[in-house]
Amino acid sequence: MKLIKKNTSSLMKKNKILVLREGINSTFQDLGRNNFYHIGLPFSGAMDKRNYLIANKLVGNKHNEAVIEFAYQGPLIKIEDGNINFAISGDIKFNIKKNGKSINGDCYKNYNLSKNDEVDIISTNNSVYGYFAVSGGFDLKKNFGSFSTHVRSNVGANNGNKIQKDEKFFIKDFNDTHANKSLKYMNSKIEYIRILKGTNFDYFFEQSIKEFTSKEFLVTKLSDRMGMRLEGPKIKNLKETNIRSEGLIKGVIQVPADGNPIIMLSDHGTIGGYPKIGVVISADYDRLVQTPPGKKIKFELIELKEAEKLYKLYQMETENLLSQI
Repeated sequence: MKLIKKNTSSLMKKNKILVLREGINSTFQDLGRNNFYHIGLPFSGAMDKRNYLIANKLVGNKHNEAVIEFAYQGPLIKIEDGNINFAISGDIKFNIKKNGKSINGDCYKNYNLSKNDEVDIISTNNSVYGYFAVSGGFDLKKNFGSFSTHVRSNVGANNGNKIQKDEKFFIKDFNDTHANKSLKYMNSKIEYIRILKGTNFDYFFEQSIKEFTSKEFLVTKLSDRMGMRLEGPKIKNLKETNIRSEGLIKGVIQVPADGNPIIMLSDHGTIGGYPKIGVVISADYDRLVQTPPGKKIKFELIELKEAEKLYKLYQMETENLLSQI
């Protein structure tokens, strides 16, 4: 008796989506890549880690599966062949066109779509980033150990490029056993951002430090995955405004010569030569990146022990949310 070996790759590739509109800064992201700072590659990865994890859990994926991250407006997607099960996380307005009828979609809930159905991710609501996950994951290749796209270096899934109109992507495997999963969750709004002292904290005038930790700063339009530029009281430096370049980390706050702070975000450069007044604690990073231009933020200086406690609490809250799905 001759055994017939199934071609699993062809089965996996029968589910396909077509991008009818690319949206804004739509890229594939996962949890990021480690150990490549020495060649100029930052960590990258999803800007809002909690919403990224929730999106994958809602469709039954592993925690590090690639999703589509978008800013302000997401893509318009058509199911060109097969079926998909998807979920969207964040504070997002989107519509689903199914069997010729259009309905308003709910975040933190998954849906099944079939051939010719569409999902239109219209906009974020007073926030920046959202996440589109599909059950089984997108059929992509990792680059430097990650799906995360770093556009400036053309590294990551989709040849390191943003998602474009008319591109087509295969879904690895359709699984509808996760249908009807949902989560009651409201993204917390920002009140203040807690920070630790930066490595050059003592480079700044006492009055400037006082203003930095008590006054409001405006998030400007010059903000993206690389950094967030702020406007507010001018932070004056006791020493040189340019220092010897040294390594940077996500969340570090640099102050250039104009006195307006810049917060380094997930696609930041790996070295920088401006004095560093502080660093955003990990527990507040998700909330920080969801602050849109035109909004104001305030900083609160805390100690390392408190930051560690807050991060443990953030992890516990995230795990609790995931366990509810």
